[in-house]
Amino acid sequence: MHTKSAKKRHRQSLERRAKNRAAKSAIKTQIRKVRKAVETGDLATAQTELHVAARKLDKAGAKRVIHPNAAARTKSRLAHLIRAAKSPGQKATAVAAK
Repeated sequence: MHTKSAKKRHRQSLERRAKNRAAKSAIKTQIRKVRKAVETGDLATAQTELHVAARKLDKAGAKRVIHPNAAARTKSRLAHLIRAAKSPGQKATAVAAK
């Protein structure tokens, strides 16, 4: 027989897990949108999608859904990807593989 508090804890953990998984999924989708926009050469869209992605990453980092440094690192990599695509002569595809 489980205690009342243990049952409540379990319920809470299931709710948290669902929210965390949804947040992580949304972040991954947004990152894919940024990479796809860079890949197709639509840098204006990429910039807009980066803004949305950065917001989601910051929120997830603040709520500890992901580590704050991981959020910062991902934002930096995406920004670098767009910057590399804007400047001619640099390969954006090499960075996109990360």
